[in-house]
Amino acid sequence: MIMNLPYKRVLLKLSGEAIKGTREYGIDPQFLVFIAEEIKAGLSLGVEIAIVIGGGNIFRGLAASENGMDRIAADYTGMLATVMNSLALKDALLKVDVDARIQTAIDMKEIAEPFILDKARSHLNKGRVLIFAAGTGNPYFTTDTTAALRAAEIEANALFKATKVDGVYNCDPVKHSDAKKYDSLGYMDVLKEELKVMDSTAVSLSKDNSIPIVVFDMNQPGNLVKVLSGESIGTVIGGKQNVRVK
Repeated sequence: MIMNLPYKRVLLKLSGEAIKGTREYGIDPQFLVFIAEEIKAGLSLGVEIAIVIGGGNIFRGLAASENGMDRIAADYTGMLATVMNSLALKDALLKVDVDARIQTAIDMKEIAEPFILDKARSHLNKGRVLIFAAGTGNPYFTTDTTAALRAAEIEANALFKATKVDGVYNCDPVKHSDAKKYDSLGYMDVLKEELKVMDSTAVSLSKDNSIPIVVFDMNQPGNLVKVLSGESIGTVIGGKQNVRVK
């Protein structure tokens, strides 16, 4: 364990796309093992880790509703996709000897616990990884918002947004070679500039609860340990710091 770490407890937000690896859709079991090993390394520091995972690799509720599906039915279908991903991630964690639990916002006691805040905190205090599934249990709320809400409820020191790029840029770095990366941003900078880091509700909820958002590339081995240790990689959103461009 490393002493004097900047974080005691974090909420890690994974996108559904993060676990499909090189596949076009679905779940890549080998890539899941990589993610599980990264989480295990983070736990070895003594940090408590909770996780919210999206379902976009299986089903996108908003996209389905835009194509004619009822929005509420589409959102509930998306919630079920997050449960599938959570079960797969839990399995990968158990295979690398990490004790993990799933709590769902929709009751499905045969496969997961219901979300109970006191029990969630107890799991974290015991060093278990806790995966929150099925969103908030309500339509019209994204898994980004779920991550911000659960981070506030468990009193996390930070919300870690894992992506496939190394931070927040002023435009898409894949499409624009002259894109500029931010070292740090204020919450209002993200909202005013519509930087699409997380949805506006998630950013506002993080702002209201003074929870910094750390955006980093989790595809690079060792990056989770680096950000948990306080290394300056990625982009930090929150506080009163001025925006700095690399």
